[in-house]
Amino acid sequence: MEKIQHSHVQVRGLKLHLVQTGTGPKVSYRAVAFDFRGYGLPDHPPEPERANFNGLAEYAFSYSVLHTKYKTFGLFVDFGAFPAFTVAVTDPERVLGVITLGVPFLIPGPLGVQFDLLPKGYYVIRWAEPGRAEADFGRFDVKTVVRNIYILFCRSELQVAGDNEEIMDLVDPSTPLPPWFTEEDLDVYATLYQNSGFRTALQAPYRCMQLDCGITNPKVIAPSLLTMGEKDYVMKSQEWKITLGKG
Repeated sequence: MEKIQHSHVQVRGLKLHLVQTGTGPKVSYRAVAFDFRGYGLPDHPPEPERANFNGLAEYAFSYSVLHTKYKTFGLFVDFGAFPAFTVAVTDPERVLGVITLGVPFLIPGPLGVQFDLLPKGYYVIRWAEPGRAEADFGRFDVKTVVRNIYILFCRSELQVAGDNEEIMDLVDPSTPLPPWFTEEDLDVYATLYQNSGFRTALQAPYRCMQLDCGITNPKVIAPSLLTMGEKDYVMKSQEWKITLGKG
């Protein structure tokens, strides 16, 4: 494989970290992966508590416009589907296609993610509450929080805390990391979150999911593909069953 290059670029006044591969006249595609602002190495937005999916979509689209001459074909995981579909809806001429892993076509807003269909104590609801996750995470060092998250979210069960529990309490400290996530991986991720903290990561996605993004006709005309694991914990959520037509 051609060497992967790390670099930083300025997008709308913020430093963006990205990795890319593919150079030269014979290259048909250039593969580019970037961190969302406030995650890992990029700058935080000026007001992290006001970060939203429209901002993430503008961030991704601005990079595409400013730093490439071509249309983009996007592969997005988890909540990255929200800004991906937002760009596909609002700027279809820039999008060749969209592949999402784990999240179907949804647009942020009260009709997109319906909290009333989610189980009481579900992590999405808990972390959407300002200050709650901060207090929960604050009982541990960053590395332990990241470890707990990877252990918790590799299971097939929903992450639902009881009335007298927090989400971090759902993890038994003796549980090993999943086999595909090494201690070296954990060190890298923990270092990145020590740099960025969880401030923006809690705001976007959890605390802006139900903000109206202003899209009135959510239609994607580009080819789209959804990939889901049959043991993915979200498949047990009533909200997801309805969205996928299985409710």
